[in-house]
Amino acid sequence: MFHIMIGKRICLLLIASLHGLLAAASEPPKLESFDVDGHKAYLQAAPQPAKGKPWIWYAPTVKGNFIILRHKMYADAILNAGIAIASYDLGEVRGAPGSTGKFSLFYDAMVKRGYSAKPILLGQSRGGIMTLAWAVRNPDKVTAWAGIYPVCNLASYPLVFSKNETLADYGMDEAAIRAKLGELNPIANLDGLAKNKVPMFSVHGDNDRTVPYDDNTLLLKQRYEAAGGTCEVKVIPGRGHEVSPAFFQCQELVDFILKHAAGR
Repeated sequence: MFHIMIGKRICLLLIASLHGLLAAASEPPKLESFDVDGHKAYLQAAPQPAKGKPWIWYAPTVKGNFIILRHKMYADAILNAGIAIASYDLGEVRGAPGSTGKFSLFYDAMVKRGYSAKPILLGQSRGGIMTLAWAVRNPDKVTAWAGIYPVCNLASYPLVFSKNETLADYGMDEAAIRAKLGELNPIANLDGLAKNKVPMFSVHGDNDRTVPYDDNTLLLKQRYEAAGGTCEVKVIPGRGHEVSPAFFQCQELVDFILKHAAGR
């Protein structure tokens, strides 16, 4: 009887230990933060990194608000595929050459940590212009670009929500920015990405009054395809600039990310 009881206890301990190991293996490591040039970077590593340590570069993150991790469907699908998610908090920047250069310091820091030299960029709303501006200036360092109702056009609505942040980022007045749109606007400088065959994807509502679809995702698709690139778009009819499953449980976006992370 004594031996039977000991045997049962050992079995229960082994089962409990096994459950603990399985749970630990399925949970991602704790969110890591580190300093890059006086600004906070955030890294959510995958539980089991895929070959080559692929990663998603997400924007925006402002005041430590790493939004994408709150959207469980996206975070779980990406992390469980072995893809890390990282972001860099530069505040309310809008794609100026200076802030783009600071984003490059973050990119360098991630590569030094052993992560892929060609991340997938994911921009939500104004994060679209942050990531797209970096991508057009570094077209050989991008695996793919994706957006969730992304700002792609510096001239959109007007000068991206509030002029104050945009003017501060560029260090110019509005007239000077508009005079140099051909040079500064990401959507006017897509040739390098097209030549590097960087695929694009965007999910956008056709009733978006904050980031108008026609002036951003639709124009991006038209110009990028004219340059020889590929841009998949999922239009959400009648929907606007909102936090809803239509935009944050988009299977097509997940499929796009997983496909290109695997084929990097």
